[in-house]
Amino acid sequence: MGTYHRPGTLDEALSIRAARPVTVLAGGTDVYPAKAARAGWGDMRQPDILDISRIPGLRGIEERPDHWRIGALTTWTDVLQAKLPPLFDGLKLAAREVGGVQIQNRGTLGGNVCTASPAGDGAPNLLALDAAIELASRTGTRQIAMQEFIDDYRHTRCRADEIVTAFIVPKRGENARGSFLKLGARKYLVISIVMVAGVIETGPNGTIGSLSFGIGSCSAVPQRLLDVEAALIGQPIAGAADLLTDEHLACLAPIDDIRGSAAYRRHAALVLVTDLLAEHARWHGRKAA
Repeated sequence: MGTYHRPGTLDEALSIRAARPVTVLAGGTDVYPAKAARAGWGDMRQPDILDISRIPGLRGIEERPDHWRIGALTTWTDVLQAKLPPLFDGLKLAAREVGGVQIQNRGTLGGNVCTASPAGDGAPNLLALDAAIELASRTGTRQIAMQEFIDDYRHTRCRADEIVTAFIVPKRGENARGSFLKLGARKYLVISIVMVAGVIETGPNGTIGSLSFGIGSCSAVPQRLLDVEAALIGQPIAGAADLLTDEHLACLAPIDDIRGSAAYRRHAALVLVTDLLAEHARWHGRKAA
């Protein structure tokens, strides 16, 4: 039987984290299913648990002069209920599709990202938001770009003595808007076949000033679509969806599995990106009217 730690302060949690191997628990919606899956394959180990759920200061969304700070214990329900600019519309859309209401109430953004699943809904959105991860240890804090944080399948660059404490999202112009599209076998309560998140900022004349795309379920790790971004900067949003080809998604390395073939995922990824661009073009048209 492993030891269950539930500290009341971050300092206490960091001391425990540095002293011994532990599994960090936030909302608990992934830890226990993963444990059951391991047991099903005969792995009966009981790792020590470090429950950080009652540590103050790790939950909530705060606006600061040049960025937004999202605490790692912020739940999906917190995201849905927060008053946020259109920049976060994609993250809100993802929050509506993360399991049922019970999961949304318990599941945390930090836990979703730290499991490092290629199908995790949070990661593509944080990539599109150009977020940084804040990590704390007994020696201090550091930040690492979301684009670098998940570095392999189910693996991150969080050290064994660190705890993720927050996500730092830089502010953008008032015309920046996020969106999120997810393809699954059904609309809700589903692991994605492909999902795409995007943040697009257009000028008054409808030209794309900045954009960033994140994609999940198409490689061992979620990733930015840098070739797509480079091809569309400075282009009119009205015709942007017609400019993309399969070559712009050459970075993807999808697999064949029970949810879909690699070829299907590649095609679906292109369709979702173009759909997202077309959706933003319609939004810009309504806003300009």
